[in-house]
Amino acid sequence: MVTDTEFGLLRMRVKELEGQVEFLFKHFGVMYVPEPGPEDDPRIIEQVKQGNLIEAIKIYRELTDAGLAEAKSTVERIKNGLGL
Repeated sequence: MVTDTEFGLLRMRVKELEGQVEFLFKHFGVMYVPEPGPEDDPRIIEQVKQGNLIEAIKIYRELTDAGLAEAKSTVERIKNGLGL
């Protein structure tokens, strides 16, 4: 179990590392663009928009081999992110 002190030290270290990464990005003139994940698949997004959550879950599971609970949670998060 992580103590509050250890957690605080980890948070400070992460903040320091984030600052270093930001500095390097600026120094080298690059920008971080995350790779699209399965949750960005247009088929899933279209099914969510149409209200076909079961089909969206099915597609997500086919792409990721995720379990039902994880796929359902991800599809719900996509739905909420779309404001539906």
